[in-house]
Amino acid sequence: MQALHIIKIGGNVIDNSENLHRFLKDFTALEGYKILVHGGGKVATQVSETMGITAKLVDGRRITDIDTLRIVTMVYAGLINKNIVAQLQRYGNNAIGLTGADGDFIRAKKRPVKTIDYGFAGDLFDGSINPENISKLLDGGFTPVFCALTHDGEGQMLNTNADTIASALAVALSGLYETTLVYCFEKKGVLQDINDEESLIREINPERYEKLKTEQIIHSGMLPKMDNAFTAISCGVKAVIIGHSDDLGRLKNKSGFGTRLSK
Repeated sequence: MQALHIIKIGGNVIDNSENLHRFLKDFTALEGYKILVHGGGKVATQVSETMGITAKLVDGRRITDIDTLRIVTMVYAGLINKNIVAQLQRYGNNAIGLTGADGDFIRAKKRPVKTIDYGFAGDLFDGSINPENISKLLDGGFTPVFCALTHDGEGQMLNTNADTIASALAVALSGLYETTLVYCFEKKGVLQDINDEESLIREINPERYEKLKTEQIIHSGMLPKMDNAFTAISCGVKAVIIGHSDDLGRLKNKSGFGTRLSK
């Protein structure tokens, strides 16, 4: 079975051109099939403010009203996505920039209104991902670059969490490829001591995860990411790796990149 890496990058890479160029060089050097997933919330907020539109956030989640949807579509699918694709072409990687609407690759449902109306936010569901269509791109020699936008099949674009998209892609494609999901963020991985970058925990299985939660070493913001990771593994993903974007080159050299989560 062909190996596939699905790599999600956050603002610490996107917002810094030097970091982005270094990351994309390392990404290009990775062997085998690969998919890149990105967000771009900070840039969207900056563009919103430039246009006199105040970004609305509740507990860190963006409220996507119609004006915000227009902005995130311009910023995610246009400004950020095409910049990344152009840089990858520069490094000899035949990338193709995509939203979930392109090729009907990713459908979502508009988030139902409960206590908060998140507007045009999209939630994924079983069957959201179209793995057969995506595999045609991979087998054709293309590197898909997905931004954090999906569609509902009725003509409506939806703003969707990039971490969730990456995880759903990994699960859906694990039936066709030996899939590894990689989350690149601003730390070297899961740390024993949040203030000590050298306290990296190299490997975590479900039993150790429960122990780390009980000891409060893993808590608050890391919990949803870790829960999603182990859910992906239980659904067929080979492994999930969490690490710093600057260290991605170690993945190619197999010299210990980030924290590896596995069965």
